[in-house]
Amino acid sequence: MGEESLKPASMPTGAVFLSYASQDAAAAQRICAALRSAGVEVWFDQSELRGGDAWDQSIRRQIKSCALFLPVVSRHTHDRAEGYFRLEWKLAVDRSHLIMANKAFLLPVVVDDTRDDDENVPDRFREVQWTRLPGGETPPAFVQRVQRLLSGETSTTTRAGAASGVVPTAGFAPPPHSVAVLAFVNMSGEKEQEYFSDGLTEELLNSLAEINELQVAASTSAFSFKGKDTDLGTIGRNLNVGAILEGSVRRSGNTIRITARLINAVTGFHLWSKTYDRDVGDVLKLQTEIAVAVASALKVTLLGNEVARIELGGTRIPGAFDAYLRGSKAVRSGQGTSSYLSAIAGYTEAIRLDPNYALAFAGRSLALSNYAGEFANGTGIREFYAKAQADARQALQLAPQLAGGHLALARFLASAPLDYTHASEAYERAMALAPGVAEVLANSGLFAVSIGRFDAGLAAVRHAVALDPLNPQSHEVLGEALFWARRYQEAVAAFGEVIGLEPDFKRAYGFRGVAYYWLGELQNALSSCATRPDHWSSMWCLALTYEKLGRHADAEAELTKLQATFGDNSAYQCATIYAVWGDTAKALEWLARAVRLPDAGVVHVKTDALMDPLRGDPRFQAIERELRFPPTHAGHRVA
Repeated sequence: MGEESLKPASMPTGAVFLSYASQDAAAAQRICAALRSAGVEVWFDQSELRGGDAWDQSIRRQIKSCALFLPVVSRHTHDRAEGYFRLEWKLAVDRSHLIMANKAFLLPVVVDDTRDDDENVPDRFREVQWTRLPGGETPPAFVQRVQRLLSGETSTTTRAGAASGVVPTAGFAPPPHSVAVLAFVNMSGEKEQEYFSDGLTEELLNSLAEINELQVAASTSAFSFKGKDTDLGTIGRNLNVGAILEGSVRRSGNTIRITARLINAVTGFHLWSKTYDRDVGDVLKLQTEIAVAVASALKVTLLGNEVARIELGGTRIPGAFDAYLRGSKAVRSGQGTSSYLSAIAGYTEAIRLDPNYALAFAGRSLALSNYAGEFANGTGIREFYAKAQADARQALQLAPQLAGGHLALARFLASAPLDYTHASEAYERAMALAPGVAEVLANSGLFAVSIGRFDAGLAAVRHAVALDPLNPQSHEVLGEALFWARRYQEAVAAFGEVIGLEPDFKRAYGFRGVAYYWLGELQNALSSCATRPDHWSSMWCLALTYEKLGRHADAEAELTKLQATFGDNSAYQCATIYAVWGDTAKALEWLARAVRLPDAGVVHVKTDALMDPLRGDPRFQAIERELRFPPTHAGHRVA
């Protein structure tokens, strides 16, 4: 047989060489088909007649001229008896040492749960970032990555390049001891187990955030890369972190296998990796083990109280932990009423199984308060807040140093009894206990701004954005903080960031419109408000803007729609509208109603510019005294 008949296709310039063990032919075929359908040339040898001098010479030429070498790694590549793919691997490794450091060549793909520290795989393969394509299923993101590499783009950070001394991410200088935790891959084979791998990842992230010297990217931003084939260098830059923790979770009943890898985002080097086989009931200790290992790899000295805080408020009962993760997933889903009700149900089940589960009490308290503030009506508002208070206090009784417990208590105190002095103390306590948690910083900072502590509040919210830069919610909180601090031009920019990240973030359009209103840019205000007219913030904005434009009938129509759609939940906004319109009697009537309900918006009474027309009225002054705002600290200014 002639040499030409041994190769299914000649090697075009810029083609991909796909190397695989015979048992992985089906998976390799799927990868090949996905690449070819996108116009990528692939050398894929399906010949049964491997071996021989002619075959060896052909293979050597193909590997010498290919642009990318894709070794398919699996448990089948442990078999050293099949020497054909081993020869291909050796030739590729030899060539990789001769290629410029910043030119990607090796692109290993894994089609099962083989670990990337597997000793059966060449060291050179373990130095570069692996891509996991279970069963050979190839997402568009991976195809696009291959196309970028073939086109000559060099933005991808490879560990092979870093090993040769050339760092493609020159100029990238993230903060020391900064780390992101990417969503661990669910290797359980069931989509329904995704909540478990995601939830466990978030618990590991929270464990690392307990270590003061570490700067940990918030989960929303870190999880935004889930399911995308984004190289680690790009992730590191986007999150501004120097290290990335990634891995996988396989669950079978109450047994879990976790593989974790810590990678230097600047150089691409592996810093640490390990596989753990544990019972679900041992997750608390596992979180501590991984956090300690990561801290050690990043040269961080752990204090004794930091180690103790990692396990604070947790559970060792598998069913309770599972129910807690389901509750947390419901909160993250952001589906409004159903999200909070599902979360409350999940946390309730966790508490039933473990009555000492402080984290579950804190989680349920926050869910109850959020539901009361956004969706409850009439007597239901106080009923939900009463349950939220009981849960927050129970969480703190079980774990007095639990930051989440103090955060939940602060949320309740600021919303139901309108006890701003004690709410301020609870927020400050939460920040002292969890100074690196974005949720704590954002909520505490926004509250501080609302009561007139502008400088400290804005600093906390900006820190939250730095930890959670890809989360539209963190930018929205910054926008609101700037808005209440009367820094309207900066607020417009912040809301623009929100909309850039999430074009359907309705609240941002309304608040941006009111910021434009205060800047005197009424046409911009009208345009922003009218973009999502069904949201309460847009109705509020339109009522203000139409009146300013002299369109009183339109303004009245928006106010009527706001009251009809949201009822008592709009009490504070109605008070502000009447105040600006000059109807002092109705403004004070709606403000008194907001205080009685209570409406959480009342927290803005002290600083809200829309309330300025009322400030000279003795009746308004009496309401403000009744609210007993804590004094503004020295160094903070109130507009």
